[in-house]
Amino acid sequence: MLTAEEIQEIETEAGHYPKREAVCIDALRIVQRHRGWVSDDSVHDIAEHLGMSDTDVDSIATFYNLIFRKPVGRHVVMVCDSVSCWIMDYDRVKKHLHERLGIEYGQTTSDERFTMLPIVCLGCCDHAPAMMVDRDLHSDLDPQKIDSALEKYK
Repeated sequence: MLTAEEIQEIETEAGHYPKREAVCIDALRIVQRHRGWVSDDSVHDIAEHLGMSDTDVDSIATFYNLIFRKPVGRHVVMVCDSVSCWIMDYDRVKKHLHERLGIEYGQTTSDERFTMLPIVCLGCCDHAPAMMVDRDLHSDLDPQKIDSALEKYK
């Protein structure tokens, strides 16, 4: 069930759109911000609230790679795997993160601190390789910069 706060935020956003269905992505982001991820029950609740089918909401949720459809850690590490990052030693970054965190893409550390995911592009090709932790961009990565960045997230 959507909370009163989630409903209020969704309704505020809905006021910016001519059609109610158009607020679907915002609704998914609102629920995710409050709960950390979007469960099947949340998809159903959003669909019901917006007058959409569960299938339509789920297809939107699964299309966007920043909507998490399963639980994630307290911090999400998104590693850029664009061409620029590949050229600038993406493999070393990925290997170091794997060794440091002990997880592969799509997995969460046993302490539920980090989930590691690939992302197509972070838009900072001139400072590749790059990763984003939550909303913080980290670029020109090497193992020392990665370790230093991860220490900030408790």
